[in-house]
Amino acid sequence: MLAGLAAQLRGALGILAKRDVQIPARFLAGAGVAAGADAAADRRVALGDDCAAIPDGDGYLLLAAEGIWPAFLEGDPRFAGYSAVMVNISDIHAMGGRPIAVVDVVWGTSAGALEPVWEGMIAASRAYGVPIVGGHTSARSPYNALAVAIAGRARRLITSFAARPGDVLVAAIDLRGQMHAEHPFWDASTGVDPARLRGDLEVLPALAEAGLCDAGKDISMGGVVGTLLMLLETSGAGAVLDVEAVPRPSGVRDLSIARWLLAFPSYGFLLSVRPEAAGEVLSAFARRGIASAAVGSVDGSRRLTLEAAGERETLWDLAAEPLTGFATEGAR
Repeated sequence: MLAGLAAQLRGALGILAKRDVQIPARFLAGAGVAAGADAAADRRVALGDDCAAIPDGDGYLLLAAEGIWPAFLEGDPRFAGYSAVMVNISDIHAMGGRPIAVVDVVWGTSAGALEPVWEGMIAASRAYGVPIVGGHTSARSPYNALAVAIAGRARRLITSFAARPGDVLVAAIDLRGQMHAEHPFWDASTGVDPARLRGDLEVLPALAEAGLCDAGKDISMGGVVGTLLMLLETSGAGAVLDVEAVPRPSGVRDLSIARWLLAFPSYGFLLSVRPEAAGEVLSAFARRGIASAAVGSVDGSRRLTLEAAGERETLWDLAAEPLTGFATEGAR
């Protein structure tokens, strides 16, 4: 069972698409530094995180951007517009920050094609309280396309470069939602009270500022497994993931464990936590009604190993086969 699951996950588009990041990784080689602590001392920017964390005064200016998958934009333009803003906001919080504002780049074949995209972006902007302050719009394109960028600030970072052997892996996912009809997206955001959305996201900077967590990522395209692979690669680490421990909604038809492990949840974070802080981290999410669990442990193997019912299977050996190409200096 586990060997078949591993093979299915290895061949998933959401994970294989992460290998496209090797292109900028190759061009940007040597442009930044690999370790978060060195980045702060060196005043350069670590490459390969959810956001660029630019040292600024007593904290960090955060900068990120996301492009929307063309098939998603064509099939559900309003939710695509909403998601474009939402995922950028998630990136900022994933690094222990708070968003300031977003800008957009929207191309459409007509004014009518742009209407639902803008409706979705405005709905997300209002729900999360993050203004859209500029960008670029064209209704004279031969195709539809969308990208959104965001700025934020953090006092203390949660970074992809700080996972350590011995850490507890914590997955936190809002299960109060539903699967998208066509795409592997778990929607726990649209129609939700904005005050709850904002309060739930505030857990991340609060954990960072309390010194309870300094390593993690938001669960993005590629799901839990793709996100964990990226976290391990940049940290130069390995891990064992208990796939049965990952919080998962009940009563959802046709939601296989493989589909869930590859899904993009609108609220989902994977954190690498020192063992002595794991209980407090889990309690912080529980107080918000967010499902969270210890789902594995970090080690020094540089392999991601899946575990279930006493069985183990290696999913990926990062030492033999890089995923994104971004890694700590010692892990290259």
